Amino acid sequence: MTAMSDQAQAKAQRTVISVDAMGGDQGPAIVVAGCAESAAKNPDISFVLHGPAETLDPLVAKRPELRGRCTVRDAQGVVTMDDKPSNVVRNGKDTSMWSAIESVRSREASVAVSCGNTGALMALSMIRLRKLPGVNRPAIAVLYPSTNPQGFNVLLDVGADVRADADDLLRYALMGNSYARNGMDIKRPRVGLLNVGTEEHKGRAELKEAHELIRDAADDAEFDFVGFVEGGDIAGNAADVIVTDGFTGNIAIKTGEGTATLISGGLRTAFKNSIWSRMASVLAYSSLRRVSKRFDPRRVNGGVFLGLNGTVVKSHGAADATGVSSAIKLAARLAESEFTNRLAARVAAASPVKETET
Repeated sequence: MTAMSDQAQAKAQRTVISVDAMGGDQGPAIVVAGCAESAAKNPDISFVLHGPAETLDPLVAKRPELRGRCTVRDAQGVVTMDDKPSNVVRNGKDTSMWSAIESVRSREASVAVSCGNTGALMALSMIRLRKLPGVNRPAIAVLYPSTNPQGFNVLLDVGADVRADADDLLRYALMGNSYARNGMDIKRPRVGLLNVGTEEHKGRAELKEAHELIRDAADDAEFDFVGFVEGGDIAGNAADVIVTDGFTGNIAIKTGEGTATLISGGLRTAFKNSIWSRMASVLAYSSLRRVSKRFDPRRVNGGVFLGLNGTVVKSHGAADATGVSSAIKLAARLAESEFTNRLAARVAAASPVKETET
């Protein structure tokens, strides 16, 4: 076999990732840098970058890691953080975000990654990729730092839809179970349902109904249902997957982010308070650095849209190159595990639900 045919075979076997290069707060240069960082670490991935060719071509040319592994798809429009999802759905066909989703829809790419407007990305993903059979409301799942051996718990939904009835929560449990199994290598995930207490008589009617549905589905879906869990368990070791509605989940992650910022700011202030505290900070530097790395949000950057006919990973809008690279790493792992097909099979195995208006 010739060297040329070896290269062609390697290219054909790569996992193709579709990237919206224009969605990040820090501009396309950071997104391209994140792609290059990922390419250097993983020889089995390649990219389709979406955005204005006159902007992206020079950026790609500066990155030798992307040579022969990146296609630029010209898309002149850009979805801003202020754009309304409904307007993007109606008028956004020329945008980089739309183009990135289309690459997954046409099977050119296995998964899409975007740092852009979350609402617009979810709306486009639902319109272009469609929901999986049996899914009424898709969900966004994130990895939340925890005391579990894997270091993180799966939390969903964190904002795809503020509403969720009992059937929706059951689907979230099934999807979260599949994500934990394929994205974190947990053979039999433990699933908990977020409530105001662990007692079975507490909570709204839909939570009590969901408790029964999830409990009854656990054995067939190969997960352990631990029952109701509380807010303190989101970062604990009582469960591997925490299920809730998008309203509660979104408040939970933003409360966590705000608390982490408060604590880190307080530590910086405390260590600058006196000469003795500054000396103490030098002595504690290595330990503080390990803690900082352990909770660095860039390491787990990426919310996964679950319940669609295709995988979409939402990176944080303010992500730097390392954050973008982390989102791409997650996307590649899910694509290589054939996550969407496995998720579809698990959801299809559950009893059908009646579609409701969203």
